[in-house]
Amino acid sequence: MARALSKLGYCSRSQAAELIRGSRVRLNGGLRRDPETPVRIGKDRIEVDGQPVAASSKIYLVLNKPRGIVTTASDEKGRDTVYSLLPGNLPWVAPVGRLDKASEGLLLLTNDSEWAAKITAPETHLDKTYHVQIGAVADDALLQSLEKGVWSKEGDFLRVKRAAILRQGERNSWLEITLDEGKNRQIRRIFEQLGVEVLRLIRVAIGPLALDDLAKGASRPLTSAEKLALDQ
Repeated sequence: MARALSKLGYCSRSQAAELIRGSRVRLNGGLRRDPETPVRIGKDRIEVDGQPVAASSKIYLVLNKPRGIVTTASDEKGRDTVYSLLPGNLPWVAPVGRLDKASEGLLLLTNDSEWAAKITAPETHLDKTYHVQIGAVADDALLQSLEKGVWSKEGDFLRVKRAAILRQGERNSWLEITLDEGKNRQIRRIFEQLGVEVLRLIRVAIGPLALDDLAKGASRPLTSAEKLALDQ
């Protein structure tokens, strides 16, 4: 039943499980307390707090996440979340993947949980492109190390698909890095293993979708052409 509420775009699966355990959800008129109760979407009647739940229209947003904002729905430390940047009249949406607090840039949000799972699935191999400022002057040896890969202290093998120098100064460099897999804090952990400090990390593209000139902290709906390009 929790999965059905998430699929209908009502709330996240974990939020749905809390509602069900809190005796706030009825299935065909009967109270249910097991989040795993099977539901036939389109046939069964689900109510939350006495109100029928219908499928929400699908929403697909792109947000330019600023540094210092967390991507969770609620933060136990009281930090600002991406939800503070969204219009107040939106139905429930969830981030598609994550950007850590110190990272910036392109973040997708949707209430289409099946689409989100497809976008983040490892087998989709959707390239994600980042501009990364490091506290070192990059050379070919560093680029080769990034592409060849390193073993992290946790025992994960981490590599990038492509690395190139964008520009550099006397003490730092901007690199363009492309990933085709999404391990937790992957870029930061690679550089940590190589003993290089990451100063800024900005996601500038997911597949064919580019951040372009979307202002920091601003969001907008995906166009149908952008959605189609991501799906393909």
